[in-house]
Amino acid sequence: MKTYLFKVFSFTAILTFVLNSFVSAQVTSTTSDGRNNTKPVQAEQAEARIQQVTSDSGRYFKQGLLNLQDNRRPQARDDFDKSVEVFLMSGINLTSNNNARSRDCYNQLIETVYRMEFPTQAQVPQIRSLSATCGWTIENDLADKVAKIILTAPVQQTPSNNNSLIASVLPNSNQSIDATTGFTEQKFEPSPLDELSKLELTAEEQQVENNPLAQQQYQMVQVAVANKSLGFSFQVHPMIQQYLNYYQGRGRSTMETGLYRSGMFMRMARRIFREEGIPENVAWLGQVESMWKPTAMSWASASGLWQFIPGTGARFGLKRTAYVDERNSFEAATRASARYLKFLANRYGGNWELGIAAYNCGEGNVDRAIQRAGVANFWLAYPYLPKETRNYVPNILATILIANNPQQYGFGQVRPAPQLVYDTVRVPSSTSLSLLAQASDTTVEYIRYLNPELRTNMTPPEAYNVRVPPGKGNEVVAIFKRMPNTKVVNSSALATSVTGETWQNISNRTGISVADLMAANPGMKAPTGKVVIPFGNNVRNTSYQRPTNQPQTVPTTGGVRVVKAVSGDTVAKVAERYGANPVDVANLNGMTSISAALAAGREVKIPVK
Repeated sequence: MKTYLFKVFSFTAILTFVLNSFVSAQVTSTTSDGRNNTKPVQAEQAEARIQQVTSDSGRYFKQGLLNLQDNRRPQARDDFDKSVEVFLMSGINLTSNNNARSRDCYNQLIETVYRMEFPTQAQVPQIRSLSATCGWTIENDLADKVAKIILTAPVQQTPSNNNSLIASVLPNSNQSIDATTGFTEQKFEPSPLDELSKLELTAEEQQVENNPLAQQQYQMVQVAVANKSLGFSFQVHPMIQQYLNYYQGRGRSTMETGLYRSGMFMRMARRIFREEGIPENVAWLGQVESMWKPTAMSWASASGLWQFIPGTGARFGLKRTAYVDERNSFEAATRASARYLKFLANRYGGNWELGIAAYNCGEGNVDRAIQRAGVANFWLAYPYLPKETRNYVPNILATILIANNPQQYGFGQVRPAPQLVYDTVRVPSSTSLSLLAQASDTTVEYIRYLNPELRTNMTPPEAYNVRVPPGKGNEVVAIFKRMPNTKVVNSSALATSVTGETWQNISNRTGISVADLMAANPGMKAPTGKVVIPFGNNVRNTSYQRPTNQPQTVPTTGGVRVVKAVSGDTVAKVAERYGANPVDVANLNGMTSISAALAAGREVKIPVK
């Protein structure tokens, strides 16, 4: 089973949407037959606004197609981002049935851009259909040319070290990519199954009878299976020992990486498999499927820790929308995997080798192999199974044996990584991940790492459970409780205040009036901790964190001169113009960056020595 993690957009901040209520002003006109047509003025204006937004989005999208046609992929990425941003920044409520056309256009736009960025032969980007849905004038010839380019572009692999212990656990680590997949960068990793399908065991690795150590280990495997110490039974076969030989030799680094990474997820997997009535050791299947990488992707469009293809994921309850792909989730995908494996084991009368084989290649292939073999036995059906599946089953059984007795096989020095821990909080619909990151003192990238099922930088248009760093859950909940309604949540940022700071300081650096700041922070007489910054037309600096571990360094000697900024000014420019230190100017005016833009006419304090 195999994958694509969706990470299409990398906006520095995503503004979400609330449609203003229509007012009751009316325009009355008379038709030629004497009837009056009455239509709200605001309704007409809203319709015109929607048409304009949709048109602007189409203009950027078409420009992206042209750039993609000319192999200017970074420029195409920017154009596609802008095509989506037009909707997000429009103020249109894309969840309302009153805006069905714009909603459908937006949802199909996200899906189409995703299909262009992460193409598969099975799911071709429907550019013509998108154009028709949105009412755009994109020539069929251009749409067909781009679709052909996407699906036929040659793949060029870049070097990577898939066995790096450090890189494998860092959310921002460099990853192997295809030169023609993605517009600028990808946030998924190759599935180990792709390499497994090509693996050829050497003559030395296949040697069992004439290898004393292998023969001794093989006998111990027979004893372990006979004693049922692994929680389930399987037929012992020399090929299992051959994979044990492989992992003790040239496959050592792969096994070490898997055993290390298993610490992050195996406790959760064991619990869920136990709850679903599945032998806990079968959960080691996840190591072969994905190397415990939630962002693992295979050539066949399978996804996540358990490498579900879209159809099988849907069969076992995994949602896949424009906003989420639960194949990449932690808990939901793990539970779906356990249920699928239970279904397969029951289908084959409790034969786990056949059940595991079907997990890899599907029930149809296993059923046909059994029919040709004349008996429901994996090793007798072995010649009739796909090559990848023939490698897959003994590989998993060898992994289970090593994981249960690492010392015996020379892996006793490997210490599993700490369990991945997090708090889970329920947030309002369409919550910006930037706001969540600010509320939990982390980055958008790490929020995405904890929530790999999210396909954009916002939560779905419904209340949603989101994972945040451990120990931050109560703090995030408290911040959201201070926001009176969804509109405030979807139009706010956060700033961390410093002891002694006033509302005027924060107003100076954000461009938001003191009255609006106090209204957004009811009951807070003076800034304390994290404060809510409502978005407005004059916001200049909202996406930041004020340092709290260092004292503010404002000059205490001399006086202060107040000047006014002009269009295009930054803190650095003003400081240079008046011969002042730009860091001192920034600190004196409550700014966090010397490159921060200043609104024309804004008063700026300049320290005078």
